[in-house]
Amino acid sequence: MAASYPPEVTPAEGDRLTEVAKDWALAHGLTVRPPPAIISAEADPVGILSTAVPVTLFPSPFPKVCFDQGVAVQRAYNELYASISQDEDFLAHIVKEIGDSDTFITELWKVHLRVKAEGYVQPKSLGLFRSDYMVHQDHAGSTPQIKQVEFNTIAASFGGLSSQTSLLHKYLASTEYPLLENSIKHGSLKLPPNHSASGLASGIHQAFIEYGPSVTGNQKCVIFLVQDGERNVFDQRHIEYELQQSQEPSIPVFRLPFSQTLEHTNTVDGPGRQLLYRPPQLPNHTFEVAVIYMRCGYGPDDYPDKSAWEARYHLERSAAIKCPTVLTQVAGTKKVQQVLATPETPSNPSVLGRYMSTDAASISNLTSTFTNIYPLDETEAGLKARKLATDPELCKAYVLKPQREGGGNNIYRSAIPQFLKTVPEAHWPSYILMELITPPPIKNTILRTGKLEHGGVICELGIYGTCIWDQNTKEISHNEQAGYLLRTKGDQSEEGGVAAGFGCMDSCTLV
Repeated sequence: MAASYPPEVTPAEGDRLTEVAKDWALAHGLTVRPPPAIISAEADPVGILSTAVPVTLFPSPFPKVCFDQGVAVQRAYNELYASISQDEDFLAHIVKEIGDSDTFITELWKVHLRVKAEGYVQPKSLGLFRSDYMVHQDHAGSTPQIKQVEFNTIAASFGGLSSQTSLLHKYLASTEYPLLENSIKHGSLKLPPNHSASGLASGIHQAFIEYGPSVTGNQKCVIFLVQDGERNVFDQRHIEYELQQSQEPSIPVFRLPFSQTLEHTNTVDGPGRQLLYRPPQLPNHTFEVAVIYMRCGYGPDDYPDKSAWEARYHLERSAAIKCPTVLTQVAGTKKVQQVLATPETPSNPSVLGRYMSTDAASISNLTSTFTNIYPLDETEAGLKARKLATDPELCKAYVLKPQREGGGNNIYRSAIPQFLKTVPEAHWPSYILMELITPPPIKNTILRTGKLEHGGVICELGIYGTCIWDQNTKEISHNEQAGYLLRTKGDQSEEGGVAAGFGCMDSCTLV
């Protein structure tokens, strides 16, 4: 591949690529509902409009050795987090370590304890996971590696849009790139196939099968539990469509706003606690819910009042297979990632061996993706991290993270010391301190709201995985890697969330 890749385009070429990419995106559902800053609610009162997702004009170069590393280790990560989800004692210790300073995690744990007291009726759990990485290179000329940014166990998004982005770049590579002044020959880009939408749908489909036959005599269904006013609806729709097309007759799939859970669902009286759903648009139909796929519920904003927590408890105690359960959601906290990544010492042995049934090589492959992460507690490692976090110079190599998902929550570099002054020291243990990963610099052009932005970019690779396990028997019945996501942002941006407005969709050309 030429050193000038991706090429800068002339103004005329930029106009042409903008038109082609924008129209392809709209025609193929590479879209979101427009934010109020673009289209006001008054201008679109019934929500009929959509806009193209921010996307790179070219697939970004990504080291093949790093891409292969992420794909190869995903099934081991699936096994690891399935096993952690089964270890209630470990997770209880994690919640205690986080402490009352994080009331959201505390309330989540209370839901688990309430259900545990009366007894869980559904031992099976479904995980649709995503492990996020950035490329790390010790020095010029050294072999690049991926280092894990975070592991997502709830609402791991963009699987639907990611597969469409790969198709967009494949289309442009065959039709538009060869025509540029700095031509890219047809077939010269190494574009890996991306089955993220169908891969995630396959995991839900398998859980639907493993739920077994309907007990109540009603037709089984899958519920996508969503936020009110969801803008990223088409990302979810692609997975729905793949799921509905996975068998004949089609699996009924319904979108249920979390705020309407108690209004439209109930559990059957008796020991089975099957979950029944009556769609408000189909008042004469009742469905038995086999799988609940949560695309919400990952942060405090989804629980504005007591009834929201009652709704989560109501779902958790039901017989539906949850994606995720409360235990799996807690397993995805940053604190768990920090404990896993803490270097092994004679006084602090690694916990990985407790959860991995595979050989030492698999554990080594996992640990090779870890970066330096520290607690902010009063342990030896925590006291060291506090010195790093409060030093005005040393802090510039770190990011401070709360136990949150969804983008826009982190505190970076020189902002850390001042931020910590606003937080009571007793609450510091609810944060982790992570060494920043600095990937090799690359350039690309981002198409955002019809305008082109060219410059330095940073890429973050996400590898999807699907996993089904039994909490009682500890058996993993399904474990697959399920496609990838590449998110890209300008190199001057700290955050990378696409939905949060920081990043854009991308795909890989392997180098």
